[in-house]
Amino acid sequence: MSETKADFPPFSPPLWLRNGHLQTMWPTLFRRLETGPDICERLTTPDDDFLDLDWYQRGHKRLLIISHGLEGFSRRPYMLGMVEAALGAGWDALAWNFRSCSGEMNRQPRFYHSGATVDLDTVVRRALSDGAEYDSIALAGFSMGGNITLVYLGQQGRELDSRIVGATVFSVPCDLAGSADQLALPANRIYMRRFMNELRSKMKDKHRLYPDLIDLEGIESMRNFHQFDNRYTAPLHGFKDAEDYWYQCSSRRFIGEIQVPALIVNAQDDPFLSPASYPEKEVAGNPRVKLETPRHGGHVGFVSRDGNGLYWSERRAMAFLNSVVGAESES
Repeated sequence: MSETKADFPPFSPPLWLRNGHLQTMWPTLFRRLETGPDICERLTTPDDDFLDLDWYQRGHKRLLIISHGLEGFSRRPYMLGMVEAALGAGWDALAWNFRSCSGEMNRQPRFYHSGATVDLDTVVRRALSDGAEYDSIALAGFSMGGNITLVYLGQQGRELDSRIVGATVFSVPCDLAGSADQLALPANRIYMRRFMNELRSKMKDKHRLYPDLIDLEGIESMRNFHQFDNRYTAPLHGFKDAEDYWYQCSSRRFIGEIQVPALIVNAQDDPFLSPASYPEKEVAGNPRVKLETPRHGGHVGFVSRDGNGLYWSERRAMAFLNSVVGAESES
């Protein structure tokens, strides 16, 4: 990587936005973006399920594939902000929905989880299938989507298609067990309550499709990820229990195997992240991966608009990826 940390200004929000919770909630409450996709595609998966994709195509030779967070979807403000940043920086964009996240319950018993790299691979293969349409493809991810991105890159290792040039991820729970404990704290009750309400609703929908497989007994009393992942996520996706799922799918385990330039940005005041989600030791062992830990930013926040209405994270992502593509073209 030719870029250095000094090449891009550090995140410095206004004084009144220097609070992790405020940075976290501000975009959801106040950011409105209306960018609409050029093409909506329903992609059939190898196991006869579907993924819904939003394509933003301007005829560029570069494509950015963007993955959302837990219970997010392709048109959340942070997704559309990254889409607009990509389009403005000379990239097409592809924002995809995890199984069950596009407004329609998926067909198979499984849905999505923090290590669901098979679905990301399906999306990547779709983007690569048109041959020479895209010379370069990069990946971006937020929170869970960032974790999936890093796990995918580590799993692929040296087998990664040469057209995948790099990645940038934000607010990544690199250690899932620690993040689950962090979100269970009383100070984060507002976030956990929202996640659990949405996940309970989703499992009730899944129960209607698979009443003999999905048992709803006691679901209303569930209050945290340990209970939910033990009961549903782990067994539906082949893990022994929540601890096994969290260990197997924590991206910090895969950082050492990443073979393309990757940027991880985790704010120090992120209320979702435990200390183990700042993988300094793992990054130090892989010169291809950079870790930046701004003092402020919250969880998927980094609210600081430029003249085009972009947030700092969006400008940071495209500056990094364009530097990667520039370095590739010079080599």
